Amino acid sequence: MEIDTTPGPSPFDTPRLSTRDRLVLFVLCAAQFMVALDFSVLNVALPVLGPDLGMSQWALQWAVTAFALPSGGFLLLFGRIGDLYGRRRLFLTGLALFGAASVLAAFAWDPASFLAGRALQGIGSAAIVPTGMSLLTTTFAEGPARDRALGISGTLLSLGFTVGMVAGGVMTDVLGWRSTMGMLALFSLIVLPLAPGLLPESRTPERPRLDVPGAVTVTGGLLSVIYALSTAADRGFGHVDVIATSAAGLALLTAFVLVESRTEAPLVSLPMLRRRTVAWGNLGGLVTFSMMSTLVFVLTLYFEQTLNLSAFRTGLVFGVAGVLSAIAGAYAPKVIGRFGARRTLVGSLAGQGVLTGALLGLNTDVWSVWLATAAISLACVCHLGAIISYGLTVTSGVPDTEQGLATGLVTSTQQVGITVGIPLLGVLATTSSDLLTGLHTVVAVETTIVLTAAVLVALGLRKRRADADAAVSATARVEALDAR
Repeated sequence: MEIDTTPGPSPFDTPRLSTRDRLVLFVLCAAQFMVALDFSVLNVALPVLGPDLGMSQWALQWAVTAFALPSGGFLLLFGRIGDLYGRRRLFLTGLALFGAASVLAAFAWDPASFLAGRALQGIGSAAIVPTGMSLLTTTFAEGPARDRALGISGTLLSLGFTVGMVAGGVMTDVLGWRSTMGMLALFSLIVLPLAPGLLPESRTPERPRLDVPGAVTVTGGLLSVIYALSTAADRGFGHVDVIATSAAGLALLTAFVLVESRTEAPLVSLPMLRRRTVAWGNLGGLVTFSMMSTLVFVLTLYFEQTLNLSAFRTGLVFGVAGVLSAIAGAYAPKVIGRFGARRTLVGSLAGQGVLTGALLGLNTDVWSVWLATAAISLACVCHLGAIISYGLTVTSGVPDTEQGLATGLVTSTQQVGITVGIPLLGVLATTSSDLLTGLHTVVAVETTIVLTAAVLVALGLRKRRADADAAVSATARVEALDAR
């Protein structure tokens, strides 16, 4: 079954959720928000954290990489384990591990203990994200109810990243860097007691054997690729570690495809990857995440190094974007209901591309901050629309038995997108003759990529629709001949 991307009912036909549904949504979205916070809350604390723990500049890179490696590497594996052995069980396990790891990181006494806490946070995140999304899509039926739930979830995911940047700066200045990790532990303590009594258990009715060769190759491949991209940002793409792990990652992912094509119960269904909605939807998700994460990174450098804004004022700029994104998230399900997921995804990508291009007008004048604030805020609104519509495009029409796989693909795309953008494009800004020139280069490249992706997604999903129409016409002709 493929997703129906035709316009839906009136945008005012938003369903009312029961009290229990609201509580379930609160638990699931709070967990997703907590993970989104972890992506950004520590960034502004690193300059303070390093000297306090005696970490070198290279070791500080591992404060980010130690979380990103397991968080992205184990997503598909944990999504499938949840499908087979219980999503609720794995979700609760991930929450408990994430909370304990946050306590360890908050009370870390040396670099090794802190990095161990970050790595365990990443493992907990890899369990929380795909199972939480699967529980959401299996709890709320496909249609307006799921659209609304995904809209709220996507809004909080985007808002969590932005809030983390603002909160991280304030908390580090007032309470110290350890408070950022303590806040994450507090979130888990709030969510964990509520979850067992609210969340239903769900798993596939069959109990096939876990695809161990597939799990080993895809997890190893993702770990290698994410390590290579994360390390390239610090050491460059020509470093021997980057070359070796890139080659290993590509070899393992190639082996994974071969294994999956010959396994009776594969970890990833290759026919699912051939679904146009899955392939083109994930392309849209990869582009919107990778380009926006890079843009935020480069603009942060521009605000603080070219316009000489403080970290707090820089956070406020992105706070405006976060507020507008939250407001847009409340209306996103209505927009999707009116225009369909495909049109919303294409339109959102096009809007993000055009608004990114507007940043070519930035210069060294301090008043440029107003142009930047307006453009990045509206671009974030479009970015949020792309997040919600691509997640809906990929997961709609997928049987409940494969929701863990579909949402694992969605969240893997998010993680890889966040990881890949800065090493690939951020280096253009940091290695240019001056930061403003580098910013303009990044903006030009991003605009081209996002607008190209919008065209490709539109054509790819339109072709699927044309194929479906042709199939219907062929069936009608056959029926007409039979009638004769």
